[in-house]
Amino acid sequence: MEPEQGPEQRRLGRGTLLLMSVATGLSVAGNYFAQPLLGTIGHDLHLSAATAALVVTVAQVGYGLGLLLLVPLGDLLERRRLAVTLCAATAVFLTVTASAPNAALLLTGTALTGLTSVAAQVVVPYAATLAAPAERGRTVGTVMTGLLLGILLARTAAGLLTELGGWRTVYWVNAALMLLMALLLRLRLPALRTAAGLRYPALLRSTLALFAQEPVLRWRAVLGALTFAGFSVLWTAVAFLLSGPAYGWQESAIGLLGLVGAAGSLSASMAGRLADRGLAHRVTGAAAFLLLGSWGLLAAGGAGGAWSLVALLAGVVVLDLAAQAVHVSNQNLVYGVRPEARNRLNSAYMTSYFVGGAAGSALTSVVWGAGGWGGVCTLGAGLAVAVVAVWVADLRRRRGLPGGTGVERKPVPASVPVTR
Repeated sequence: MEPEQGPEQRRLGRGTLLLMSVATGLSVAGNYFAQPLLGTIGHDLHLSAATAALVVTVAQVGYGLGLLLLVPLGDLLERRRLAVTLCAATAVFLTVTASAPNAALLLTGTALTGLTSVAAQVVVPYAATLAAPAERGRTVGTVMTGLLLGILLARTAAGLLTELGGWRTVYWVNAALMLLMALLLRLRLPALRTAAGLRYPALLRSTLALFAQEPVLRWRAVLGALTFAGFSVLWTAVAFLLSGPAYGWQESAIGLLGLVGAAGSLSASMAGRLADRGLAHRVTGAAAFLLLGSWGLLAAGGAGGAWSLVALLAGVVVLDLAAQAVHVSNQNLVYGVRPEARNRLNSAYMTSYFVGGAAGSALTSVVWGAGGWGGVCTLGAGLAVAVVAVWVADLRRRRGLPGGTGVERKPVPASVPVTR
């Protein structure tokens, strides 16, 4: 267990926090560049549509394996070294993708990039540990804003850089930026180690055991999975809608929709500040109802035309705002459970979150073929109803705890990192 730090040690400067935010965004962006470029990549490498689509799949599989196998190492290894190593490895694997002459190397580079891009999920609990307890929510919200902007703006950057120099350009640029991030993180971050007292196999087993031991993790993992499933439903289907007869947009214009979604992602910092005031549960509840309302706006956006476009864009902003508010409030509560196990908690939570997103994408491909945009909006609204229902059930559970206040209190060990 980690000894307590003094306030002067726990201060996290704005420059360092900004660096961590940028590093997380650039780390995850590499997994999303290919989504608007599948046609271009397939044509250049003479790939079938099915093979080109595997680029997205292997990125998801690689990222999922990284969440399970690499993120828990933050509770075993020195965290700065782990974050720097993963960033540098990501840069190397991005160059493999950028220079790939065939499908085999393209898929290999993409899968390995996904695996090591979980550097982002090492940096987030790293920042939470460095922050003062009263500022943890704001800190997590700020870093998560960077991560979410990386996800949303990756498609926009991919479209713009591809027009300038071809699809490989975006991977070369990201590789150079990830090398820069590795260097800056090495120079700016304090060394930080958690004495988990476990070997690697036991560390992985203890990650899974946290689900049985921590009710906060279980409930928040379900909320996160359902919320990200709805988020994935939107971002999987909206390109089909915008490129179809209702709007007829080109790929570059569709990529700019990420700029609209980015406006919603700015709610992450606000949600973190509210969580610092003890309002994380209320933030989740309000966001759950906003999530449900967003699908009404999105449904109205399916007809085409100026007013439908306004409704669609408003729905995108509201859904992204709500999804990020749920996610940041989830993380704030989960990280407060056991500070000495934050990386394992993050691994468990984010794996559930990722599984929800993958399930949402898979369901969307089926529903779109059967019911079009209307079916997609029904699916998204159903997931939002489930989020509301789970939040209400958790509220009732918490009110049944001793004291009946609805606030689950748990002693937090006097633990924080040894820095040097």
